[in-house]
Amino acid sequence: MNESLGFAHFLSQSDAIGRIVLFLLLALSVASWYLILAKGAANLLAGRRAAAFLRQFWNAASLAEAKEMLARQGADNAFAGLAREALALEERGQPGLQRLAAAGGQGEFLTRVLRNGIDQEAARIEHGLTVLASTASAAPFIGLFGTVWGIYHALVQIGMSGQGTLDKVAGPVGEALIMTALGLAVAIPAVLAYNAFNRRNRIWLARLDAFAHDLYALVTVGARANSPAGEVRPLRRAEGAA
Repeated sequence: MNESLGFAHFLSQSDAIGRIVLFLLLALSVASWYLILAKGAANLLAGRRAAAFLRQFWNAASLAEAKEMLARQGADNAFAGLAREALALEERGQPGLQRLAAAGGQGEFLTRVLRNGIDQEAARIEHGLTVLASTASAAPFIGLFGTVWGIYHALVQIGMSGQGTLDKVAGPVGEALIMTALGLAVAIPAVLAYNAFNRRNRIWLARLDAFAHDLYALVTVGARANSPAGEVRPLRRAEGAA
């Protein structure tokens, strides 16, 4: 009998509740690994696109050249999206301030536009983190519940058979502990990925906020000067900015 003990034997002996617990762990594992791979690839691609855009943007000779670059390439990352909104506002100038949304002046309107863009990006990059956090916190307890239920189920069967020796109890109890191990195996990748994505998101939003401050300075100064000097001075970013 001991030779047949194992995970397959545990599944064959488990009831509907044990199988439901196993299905929940499997579903959480699939969902978390999908998010880990999808968000990891998306973050890597977004970082490369943002780095390429920022190099071209800060090497532009003027705001007009930056607008042309955005028109050719489009806004395929959060930094390009902020730049497009800010430069479109700079191009519209004073007529756009007649709307209620622009109450308070161009500077206030630009601040709201940039802040709204950052908030939208923050909401976008947080997509899926709730699933990872829920998996990291719930999977160990789901696995523990499966273990408790498996031990109870095994002890009931042993009690009904009348064979309560150690060799008869140790096998089913050891099999039930597999559920706790599965719960930890599901939770550990989820919690590591959640922490990694949270750190990346904080850095990403900090860089985006710094870029928004730079855009605000460029657009407001360009609007006051009507930008003739910008045609001959490259848009070089201040040293030390993120």
